[in-house]
Amino acid sequence: MTSRRNFIKNVGLAAAAVTIVPRHVLGKGFVAPSDKLYIAGIGVGGKGESDIASFAKSPNATISILCDVDDRRAANSVKNFPQAKYYKDYRKMLEAEHKHIDAVSVSTPDHMHAVQAMAAMKLGKHVYVQKPLTHDIYEARMLTEAAKKYKVVTQMGNQGASGNGVRQMREWFDAGLIGDVNTVYCWTNRPVWPQGIPWSNQTAEVPKELDWNLWLGTAPSKDYIDKLIPFNWRGWWDYGTGALGDMACHIIEPAFRTLGLGYPTEVECSVGSVYVDEFKSGYFPESCPPSSHITLKFPAADGKPAVKFHWMDGGIQPERPEELGPNEVFGDGGNGVLLIGTKGKMMCGTYGINPQLLPTSKTKDVNVPQKLARVPEGHYLQWVDGCIAGYGKTELSSDFALAGPLTESILMGNLALRSYDIRKHKPNGRPDQFDYPGRYIKLLWDGPNMKITNFDEANQFVKRTYREGYSL
Repeated sequence: MTSRRNFIKNVGLAAAAVTIVPRHVLGKGFVAPSDKLYIAGIGVGGKGESDIASFAKSPNATISILCDVDDRRAANSVKNFPQAKYYKDYRKMLEAEHKHIDAVSVSTPDHMHAVQAMAAMKLGKHVYVQKPLTHDIYEARMLTEAAKKYKVVTQMGNQGASGNGVRQMREWFDAGLIGDVNTVYCWTNRPVWPQGIPWSNQTAEVPKELDWNLWLGTAPSKDYIDKLIPFNWRGWWDYGTGALGDMACHIIEPAFRTLGLGYPTEVECSVGSVYVDEFKSGYFPESCPPSSHITLKFPAADGKPAVKFHWMDGGIQPERPEELGPNEVFGDGGNGVLLIGTKGKMMCGTYGINPQLLPTSKTKDVNVPQKLARVPEGHYLQWVDGCIAGYGKTELSSDFALAGPLTESILMGNLALRSYDIRKHKPNGRPDQFDYPGRYIKLLWDGPNMKITNFDEANQFVKRTYREGYSL
């Protein structure tokens, strides 16, 4: 891939056309070696398994390297791609194979996304990274800047960004059907894994197929506990980003893109409590809360008003719009998006599916010209084709220029959640209401400088300290 890029750059397209034999001359269905994308997958079980299988649907893509810390999770991918070499440590894989791959897909727990993607980007490899793009705000900014620096093609794994729904909503908005939007509600029924609980004091034997040290990666050293893998890690701050990190890239993105939002300037939140007995609530700072309501404020820009952006999880939902019939589904039921404008309202479900104007009877009567190009090839193959075309040659639905700021805005909510629980305890172990400094304030955010300006203790959550052996 690198040699192809340099060849075209140095000799020019005309010379390349003469040197590279046209595909139709080689025969129907033949893919010239210069059009092949050799992909390494880091994290190839679960979602990673379906990711690389989706890339492989392209005749231009070859899954050549597999990497996973857990042989159990990787088993299906190893079976499906028997020609691919297999590694457990992504660092050894990149060191040994970087000359033989063009691109890397990252589908690991959230706390490993940034270091794995950055390591690939520094080698000039295109990257596809599952959502959320990163675990921390600082990491998101660094990956966004690195995509430009290393001139690699990027895509975050929020598939709805390539769907028709978000484009339909943008066309309706641009046509002025709902006027200027000042309020947005997004909600999810997640988490569907444990949150707001204490870390288990019951250690377990590490499965022989799992390299626990490699799984921990950037996170602090801890003993292995049962039922953390493959899914429940999402509820622990050391590894996951909670319900917000899991679902917001799918749910917030349609509104974020439609309104052209940038960095928020304010954030505040409230959280649900877990009661350990009838007198006091539990304090479990290692675990994400069981439910939350987060409010972000995006400033006025380009003649548009400021936007108050609400996120609700754990089953909390906003009040149903009066324009929605009593038996009509709000969003897609458990999840949804509602945009409230000066002239009307519109909503959609997860991934931007089933966009509707309110009342829904308006939707079928709308005749707005289609102005935004659709992505019939889908999110995965759009990235494959973009990698083959080269950096800056095609527009992708969720490259890091959009996915980075989106992820930063989402993670601002988690910064607020973690700041919410900064408090001191009395000698008897019971907190006093005046010892909750982060709980009753609105956090003010300086986006360009990635800094909370009115509560310095909150800034500890902007950037993590990695375990030795890992860095950006």
